[in-house]
Amino acid sequence: MADLKALDPASHRPHALHDGARHWPETNCYVDLFIELVGALGFEVEAMFGFTVTQDFEGDQFSFFKVPVDDLEVLYGLRVQELAIFDRLEGHVVEQLGRGRVILVEVDGYFLPDTGGVSYRVQHTKTTVGITHLDVAARRMRYFHNGSFFALEGADYDGIFGPGGSAKNADALFPYVEFVKLPAEDAPRIDTLAVAKRLLTRHLARRPAANPIRAYGDALAAHLADLGTRAPDYFHVYAFNTLRQLGANFELLASHLAWLTGHGEAGLARAEAAALDIAASAKVMQFKLARAMARSRYDGLDGLIEPMAAAYDIAIGELVARYAEPSAARQAA
Repeated sequence: MADLKALDPASHRPHALHDGARHWPETNCYVDLFIELVGALGFEVEAMFGFTVTQDFEGDQFSFFKVPVDDLEVLYGLRVQELAIFDRLEGHVVEQLGRGRVILVEVDGYFLPDTGGVSYRVQHTKTTVGITHLDVAARRMRYFHNGSFFALEGADYDGIFGPGGSAKNADALFPYVEFVKLPAEDAPRIDTLAVAKRLLTRHLARRPAANPIRAYGDALAAHLADLGTRAPDYFHVYAFNTLRQLGANFELLASHLAWLTGHGEAGLARAEAAALDIAASAKVMQFKLARAMARSRYDGLDGLIEPMAAAYDIAIGELVARYAEPSAARQAA
């Protein structure tokens, strides 16, 4: 925790997985937060993305993918638990920070200056931050959010915690809060590669029963018909919950496979390339969808689905053949 408390937003360098040259330099607030937190603790971030093979199409969205808490514990010794909030939020945060924990709080992006140009002082959005430091007297907070590490103070601090640190008024619920218990400094290091491979095998057994991208294609006509009735700015929330979650998920899978290759696992190049194809194609489709909404013409979008679906079959098929339990591999065949 001492290392985290020493972090300076002015000098913090985001993890390479948040490099702007990637197709999806940001994924979703929860995964991005753990990329930065795990990286700041000195662990191998790419080891934790075997779970991405479980992403499914849920009818109205692709799974909002999150690192399973069990994976975080077995890989890095991080224990994530819900924190009951029954009094002033500020007081709970101070107590847990004093015990050496990182506090994950669902807050309103309206008060986060790092979201300037998106939600800051523009619109109210739910997002999760990871608090590492709180100065109550000075009304300052340092926190992980999305792809980096930031600080806020003054009126923004009051917006997060409420007058007097309450974060609650008569018409509002307490926020959802978790806390991360960090491993002891002398905790034994594990064989990260062996654990990551074991987790990948476990998650392959939990993969969707059918190709989720084809399922999205089956629903696309209805989605596009609905989009045609919406205001143009609805594109952003729709794309975030569909194409961004799909593309970002598979770019992280590609990074996981590249990490496995770098640790001696040969023969994963085809699966990695297929996962990257999905990431790139989802980004192209998002651009095309934005133009389609601007013109109110949606023809041609369905043609992008089958190449992504075929890439999914390659990526998951290769991984099933190599890492799945024999019974699971036979079932997939």
